[in-house]
This record gives sequence, structure tokens and C-alpha cells, in this order.
Amino acid sequence: MVLATFSWPYGGRQVFITGTFTSWTRHYQMTPVDGSPGTFQSFIDLLPGYHQYRFLVDGIWRCDERQPRVSDGFGVVNNWLYIAEADVAAPTIQYEPYIIRTMDMDEGTALYTASSPSQAQLSETDIQASRSWISRLLSSHTVYDTLPMSSKVVIIDAQMPVKKAFQIMYEEGLFVVPIWDELRATVTGMLTASDFISILKGLQENVLVLAEEELDNYTVSAWKEIKFQQNSNGPVGMHRRPVIHASDQECLKDVALKIVRNEISSLPVFKSSSQDSCMPLLTLACLPGVLKYIFTHYREPITALPLLQHPICRIPLGTWLPETGRGNGRQLAMLGSNSPLSSALQLLLEGRISTIPIVDDSGSLVDIYSRSDILALAKGDMYAHIQPHQMTMHQALQQVYQANSYINGRRRCRTCFRSSTLHEVMEQLSDPAVRRLVIVDAISKRVEGIISLRDVLEFLLH
Repeated sequence: MVLATFSWPYGGRQVFITGTFTSWTRHYQMTPVDGSPGTFQSFIDLLPGYHQYRFLVDGIWRCDERQPRVSDGFGVVNNWLYIAEADVAAPTIQYEPYIIRTMDMDEGTALYTASSPSQAQLSETDIQASRSWISRLLSSHTVYDTLPMSSKVVIIDAQMPVKKAFQIMYEEGLFVVPIWDELRATVTGMLTASDFISILKGLQENVLVLAEEELDNYTVSAWKEIKFQQNSNGPVGMHRRPVIHASDQECLKDVALKIVRNEISSLPVFKSSSQDSCMPLLTLACLPGVLKYIFTHYREPITALPLLQHPICRIPLGTWLPETGRGNGRQLAMLGSNSPLSSALQLLLEGRISTIPIVDDSGSLVDIYSRSDILALAKGDMYAHIQPHQMTMHQALQQVYQANSYINGRRRCRTCFRSSTLHEVMEQLSDPAVRRLVIVDAISKRVEGIISLRDVLEFLLH
């Protein structure tokens, strides 16, 4: 062991330090230095090797700009140091440049707000108090409160060729759209990315025997009829379950529970009363919209909820690898870059999951593949010219990058650590473009689990 000295010379009332040497789970309180106002120090025994660390200053995560820093490519910036054994030279560490966002008061870099590093165990009182507050909040607001001043809703005619419908979904960046039936003058269902996956699998397995010209004229309603018969094994015309929907006067809690319990991504919202013949569809309600609303209007009280101050590794939510000790019986699906696309299609449909982490040979995160990514194959009718069992996940991801014109040919994967607080996780998930976070090891980026917005709201509204 080597005794290392850490300093924070930029002031503050209370300063802690944590790092890879504690697996980011323990925080050492730093001591003010006599005769040097605003300076704090800690002395920690460390094993030889490479370490990352950061400071918690008055509840805000910081890093020291004057010390070496490393960006992990996922938006997290830490300081680093190398502890060498006798006569062993420290290696040269290459790190990517990043934009420094300094604060006026000092030279430290603010990363994000964090909770107090209390090691108190999660109590049932904390859980119930937080659940009760969120339940009351969501019960006191309706879907109408969340409607934007101006927006558009894309709908698909039931008689539109399904091939054209998927092209529209790709072009509009949508993975679920309402289906409008002109004869019934109402929304009769939803067309989703899962439907596209089902068609791809059907074509691959010769379940759908269609020539290319027939596929061009194959309507949305015809596809929904076949899918219904396949799922129900019933006769044509058999009674169907009404489309799951909400009225604009339903409270946000009830709408969120409908989405969670029915395992859907969104549902149509209709006017509670319509006196004219215009279409009553107002919008689509989704979990990101619910979370964004409460974080936009109630950020301060949410931050103070006791449950949200605990790290996610202490809270029973998400899907974890068994070796993390957080396994809950659910299997975390992962695929390698050389796995066939057909494996991903099967997992997304039969595993009832929405996202698959793609990892390298060591289990470190490379990217993710989601249901919505499959729509990239609608560009230029590529799905008609591929064999999913022959296309690798690496090739499928390249298609996603090209179809969506990601900068530098890649996109940013949203991640968190097991030490991330529930508040930090919810803060990221309040971005409508983010529906899940991959839990990774801070150093190796090995995947440890995944936590979705559905997991969070299902737990909070339990």
C-alpha cells in the first residue's frame, strides 16, 4: 500500500472524496488544513495502479482542473492518478479532451448535483414517504396540464401500405404511431417498431409469403388482422380488446399506471367531451412526458425526497447481472458485436425488452440496440435486401449510425454507476430522448445492469 495525499484547495463548507479505490460507494471526509483557508486534505492508503477520483463539495460533484482528468466517452469526467511501485514508471494515460464548464467562485469543475454521502441504510419509511409524495403530486395533475402550447401528432391511415407507414415512422423519428380508421372515425390501434420486427421475422422465416410488389400494397389493417389471428388463434372478426387510451382529464398517476401495467410505451389521449365531428385525438401520453413535467415544475421538492438520495444499488429496481449481488430473477440480455441481428430481433420480441446492451469480449459496453433502431432498415427498403441471420450487430449499428447521421459515426450511450443516486438517475431520465440507463463499472465500463424509466415509475407508484 502507498499513502496518497489528496487536496481540494478551492473552498467549501464540507468536502468528501471518493473514487475507484472504494468502488465509488464510500466517501472519505476531507479535513480543513490549518493556516490555509479553503484547503482540505485526505491521506488514503492505495494499492499500486491507476485510480480515478472526484470530490463532493457541499453536495455538488466536482473535479480539480489543475490535476489530470479523464473523460470516459459517456459524459463523466474524473481526476486520475497512478500509484507506482518502486522502480516502476507510471504509464502515459491518454484521455479525450472535453469542454470545461468552470464556476466563477474557483477553479473546480462542477459535474452534477449529488446527495449527502450518508451511509444510512434505506428504510421503509424513506420509501413510503417518497412514494406518498409522488403519488399525491401525480394525482393532483391531469394529462391536460402536460399538453404543450403547440405540437403535432403523426397518425397513420389504416389503409396505408405498411411499407410506406414504416418509412414515415423512420423519417419522422417515431417508433409508435396511432392508426386511424376512416370508417369508424377513431383510432383503432397503434403501429409500433415491434410490428416492423415481427414482419422482418415473418419474412425471414417464410411465415409471410409475399412478393415484393405485394409488400408494397400490404396495408396496415391487413397486417394488424394477421397479427391478431396469430396471437389469438381465433377466427377473423373475433372480438378485439379496445385500444388502451386516456382522456385529457385523467390524472397523471392513472395514466402512468396504465402504461406500466399494460407494458406499452405510450397511449392516445382523447378529449373528454367533444361536441363536434373533429378528431378528438389530442396527443400521445408517455412516461418520459410524465417525468419531464414533474421535474420541470417540482425540481426542488423532488430533490429533497429521502428515497432519491440513496444510490440505486440499495434500491430494488432495475435488471442486474447475478454476479453484482443485485439479481432479481430477471435475465439481463446482452449481445456481442459479432452476434447476428436475428438474435436481437428474437430477444426484442420474445424477451419483452426494449433495449439490448452490445458488449465487447470483456463485457464492456460498446453501444445499445433498441426496438426503435430497427426502423433504420426502412431507409431505402434495406430490410428487403438483408438476411438478419447473416448481418452482425456491428453491421446493424453501422446502419443505424448512417441512417441517423450521428456525429463521428456514433451516438452517445447514456450510462450511470451503481453509486449513482436515484435522483441522478431520474434527472437523466427526465430527458424525453432517454428511456433507460446502462449501469456500468466506472473503470472497465463492464455492464452491470440496466435501469429503465418504467422500472423507476413502477417502483415509485407501487
